[in-house]
Amino acid sequence: MDCTKKINQQELDLLKSMNASKMPVILVLNKIDLLKNKDELAPVIADLTSKVQFQAVVPVSVTENSGVDIVIDEIIALSEESVHFFPDDMITDQPEKVLAAEMIREKLLMLLSEEVPHGIAVGVEQMSEREDKDILDISAVIYCEKESHKGIIIGKGGAMLKKASTAARIELEDFFQIKVNLKCWVKVKEDWRNRENLIRSFGLSEK
Repeated sequence: MDCTKKINQQELDLLKSMNASKMPVILVLNKIDLLKNKDELAPVIADLTSKVQFQAVVPVSVTENSGVDIVIDEIIALSEESVHFFPDDMITDQPEKVLAAEMIREKLLMLLSEEVPHGIAVGVEQMSEREDKDILDISAVIYCEKESHKGIIIGKGGAMLKKASTAARIELEDFFQIKVNLKCWVKVKEDWRNRENLIRSFGLSEK
């Protein structure tokens, strides 16, 4: 949680429900870098621990990568070995087109402002290896909900789209271990998140 803000009742009820179900809870207090005095954390921790039982309390600053390793250690300590559902050499059960689309979408989420990402989906329309060369051709369409978002995704002179496509291509080549020729287009599909057929086509739903 954000240590600079007070926990609301809904969040508190959720934490209490986790306690009731005997689920271990780790309290991660983020944004400690924004505190003028670290002593401000003491009353916040005291208040929360008086209401909820935590397995551990870890103050962190994600932007400064401070305390994140401690959170990972706490999670690992609580992790239990699961049933072996898949063969050792199987790294995913998702189709290659869905994986490629998610890699492209990930780069866009990382590069764009918070205004646009949740309204972005990527559909891979063509993915095939050339017979005469070790090159994988991928054609992808980036869907957004507004015309104004399309301009942001493309960027001035196509700079943003080129930057995201280049980053995605490098990751795709590393993943598929082959040279990739990636072409991306941007299209506006208003309200696509409420259109089930489109959601299924993007691999975002199992229904």
